[in-house]
Amino acid sequence: MPTDCISFKNTGYFSSLICDYLDENQELKPFYNRFPNLDNFKNQIEEKGASFTQDSRNVLHKVLTEQYKKVDASALTLQNIDLLKLENTFTITTGHQLNLFTGPLYFLYKIVSAINLSKTLKEKYPNQNFVPIYWMATEDHDFDEINYFNFRGKKVQWNKEASGAVGELSTEGLADVFEVFSNEIGHTKNAEFLKNIFKKAYLEHDNLADATRYLANALFSEYGLVIVEANQAELKKQFIPYIETELLNETAFKAVSETIEDLSEYSGNFKAQVNPREINLFYLNENLRERIVFENAVYKVINTEITWTKEAILEEVKKHPEHFSPNVIMRPLYQEVILPNLCYIGGGGELAYWFELQKYFNTVNVPFPVLLLRNSVLIQTASQQKKLEKLNISKEDVFLKRNAFINKKVREISNIDIDFSEQKKYLVQQFDNMYKIAEETDKTFLGAVKAQEIKQLKGLEHLENRLLKAQKRKLKDAVSRMTDLQTELFPGGSLQERNTNFSEFYLEYGTKLIPNLIENLEPLKGEFLIITL
Repeated sequence: MPTDCISFKNTGYFSSLICDYLDENQELKPFYNRFPNLDNFKNQIEEKGASFTQDSRNVLHKVLTEQYKKVDASALTLQNIDLLKLENTFTITTGHQLNLFTGPLYFLYKIVSAINLSKTLKEKYPNQNFVPIYWMATEDHDFDEINYFNFRGKKVQWNKEASGAVGELSTEGLADVFEVFSNEIGHTKNAEFLKNIFKKAYLEHDNLADATRYLANALFSEYGLVIVEANQAELKKQFIPYIETELLNETAFKAVSETIEDLSEYSGNFKAQVNPREINLFYLNENLRERIVFENAVYKVINTEITWTKEAILEEVKKHPEHFSPNVIMRPLYQEVILPNLCYIGGGGELAYWFELQKYFNTVNVPFPVLLLRNSVLIQTASQQKKLEKLNISKEDVFLKRNAFINKKVREISNIDIDFSEQKKYLVQQFDNMYKIAEETDKTFLGAVKAQEIKQLKGLEHLENRLLKAQKRKLKDAVSRMTDLQTELFPGGSLQERNTNFSEFYLEYGTKLIPNLIENLEPLKGEFLIITL
């Protein structure tokens, strides 16, 4: 299967912050612990091993064993769960929302990255064990972000009223979604597989957490993936000291706010991915997930009548830690407290907000994990590859934004050179002489010279754009073939992996799809992969 790659920077889809990280810019070093290369994992193993207790391992093993009683797991997954009891076992973690039917394609790429990195580390460090983890974001509450997936340009959506943590949402109403999806995909062997897995996940499980666990396990259990549902009382008991510190001292708010200021100094273009609150906790109960605030010497749950004194809320934490849910700022800390984790694998936006957390982790004395940008992939068919070659569209070309793509290709295929760069350069040189003349005769004319320069440069740009438009009309058929092809590969003008659902490719490639990803994705390579299937 042919593969190619392009640097993340050259795709034009990744921020300067992420590109600096991949380039190991030294000025960014204060915002993370260790860069993801094989040798750096040695010290990460030692640091995490020294801080993670056997008691924590036993609790994690007990909870996962209980959760997997109702899961048809592979022998390798069950073996990995048992390995977590051992002090030489560590996790490689990725996390994702409970998107309907996995949501965008990158759900697969995150998990494959975790699986493949675990294998690579085992080869490098054979005396340790490495377990790939998918952390289900069951405590999120933004239903509108997860209640749909895109299929062949259409939005397949689950419409219902929802409140509270999404993991506890009833799957009632998904039979209607199943019917819509079934009517779209036909009756091939691969289509029947997709119908069956959707039906078993969403129509034979009562809540969204169980449904998502079934789906992820069905797709990846043969590779030993362990799925964690962390909204559990026994796991949250280990988090009690950090909940208490947050309630009493505003620990995260102070540390993260300072880091955001430092990141702003590092880059004037930096915009905080997430902003801390004075208290970064929600109160969680049936159909309820609302923020906790401290006002007028009283702790309150907003939009409710629930209040506590300081003594009362600390007592509630001890009795019912499961009622306290970390927000996006504290969730990474919770993950690192309950898992023997070495590395977190996420997208560019996720890594950007993890960079805000290093000082916070240091403050509460929890090892900060290695941060790895997940694999990114563009999947193209053999037919699309042939069309790209025939139309002389390079891999760099196809990643261009639409207008830049069209303008570049029109200039290339046109028999007229519609590029006025030289004329503009010559014009600027001529006006340099005019500035000198004005300077020597009457300086009050400098403004008039400047205005005339701007006017004539704009005139050249206007003429250039008109000629380009005329050529686009003349070359309409060729431009149309090119843009149609780019639209196929970049639906909605965005990366395929951020838009398309895996089911579109499963219909075509069936059981070969995930093994091909497992075979070709190299988590530590640090480049955007192009696969021709």
